[in-house]
Amino acid sequence: MDVSTGRLASVNNSEGAQLYSASLSKSQQKLEGQAALALIQATASTSQIVSSQPSASSVTATLGQNINIRV
Repeated sequence: MDVSTGRLASVNNSEGAQLYSASLSKSQQKLEGQAALALIQATASTSQIVSSQPSASSVTATLGQNINIRV
């Protein structure tokens, strides 16, 4: 079945479905990109908060290195 309008050339159903699918894919990719950017920004802001607090890694870095053995 061909659909024709005054402005556009005729497009059959399979071509229309392909165009619609491509449009949906593009929209989905834009949404995923926005979500990824939001996640990166949220991670950057929380890493700044964590870096301003005292680090517990200095305590855990030496934990377990000295072992007292009594026989």
